[in-house]
Amino acid sequence: MLPEFRQRFNSDFTPQKYQDFLAGLDRACGVPIKFRNCETPCFLAPALIERMVAAGREMILQLVRDPEYQRASENAVPPAFRMPGATEHPIFVQVDFGLVRGASGEIEPKLVEIQGFPSLYAYQVAIAEEYHRAYGLDEKLRYLPPDMTRDAYCDLLRRAILGHHDPENVVLLEIDPYEQKTLPDFLLTEQIAGIRIVNAFDVLQQGRKLYYQRDGRQAPIHRIYNRVIFDELERSGKHLPFDLQDELDVEWADHPSWFFRISKFSIPFLKHPSVPETRFLSDVTSLPEESERYVLKPLYSFAGLGVVIGPTREQVEAIPAEKRSEYVLQERLEFEPVIETPCGPTKVEIRIMFLWLDELQHGAVLLRMGRGAMMNVSFNRNMEWVGSSAAFYPAG
Repeated sequence: MLPEFRQRFNSDFTPQKYQDFLAGLDRACGVPIKFRNCETPCFLAPALIERMVAAGREMILQLVRDPEYQRASENAVPPAFRMPGATEHPIFVQVDFGLVRGASGEIEPKLVEIQGFPSLYAYQVAIAEEYHRAYGLDEKLRYLPPDMTRDAYCDLLRRAILGHHDPENVVLLEIDPYEQKTLPDFLLTEQIAGIRIVNAFDVLQQGRKLYYQRDGRQAPIHRIYNRVIFDELERSGKHLPFDLQDELDVEWADHPSWFFRISKFSIPFLKHPSVPETRFLSDVTSLPEESERYVLKPLYSFAGLGVVIGPTREQVEAIPAEKRSEYVLQERLEFEPVIETPCGPTKVEIRIMFLWLDELQHGAVLLRMGRGAMMNVSFNRNMEWVGSSAAFYPAG
């Protein structure tokens, strides 16, 4: 951490500045934010960011370039989502790290999650810029990679979403998007890329073509910026009005298969010093005696749904044998509370957000701060100085 920036921020903080920050964020997004944003950004050493970026890149390339893993991961895609149009690599990948104290006593990053699915790429720019404005942060602090301006980042994101298509023929697809907490990101994406937000249940299929309603007429969809979480779709019991397995004249950003192929399913295959011990539950012959040192996770769920910290033998045995390949048992990470706040030392989870067009590169860095058992918002209720945040580091 960078104590000089932390100490200065804490001493200059006022509740009014925080309210100004929140109001500015609402204005930037055009809607009230329905999830908690932290009172503070984090000030991280460039070397720490670089270490996580390098580790994340190594993990992603390890998976994508391994033919054996590619064959194995094909089986991770449920039959309903085995569809044409798969790409050689994902466009959007998130790699989440927790900061732990290593054997040498030094703080080091450890993998928490890896996911081939878009995150808050547009929102993260807005929250970082509002932190900078509302708190008058030092001008030498930056939130994007060296030599990347905001305009360059937005252009990269725009190209990732649009491909070579006209914005009129590209849509951001989600289930009931205007009811989602991530709506602020959708609206900002709409501004950056010039596309429309479309409810997945409102799409019309005619033969091989998909359409959406635009200004009173049917507009063809040539590319989909996919924000549909398929676990959520399955739990809803609803069905899309078009068949994913048809040969549709549409491109995906990202192709839905990457949601499954780069996910918790990937972690047992990874060979990297930043990866904690992780096994498929189906490969666990007996529960470790110190089960409190482990976490049981379903493969395809978001926001901590179904995660059990320190599972008991009864909880594990309650999972049917045929379902155990859909869970992993992972060494529990003891996040080190490294952020000093007026509410006490606070833990942070750091998401490196990658985009893969001509090359694999990272953009903004998303943070979640918390003092609960997990970093998810539901585990940090009624707390202050927790929630979504942004990373800043000195330039040069």
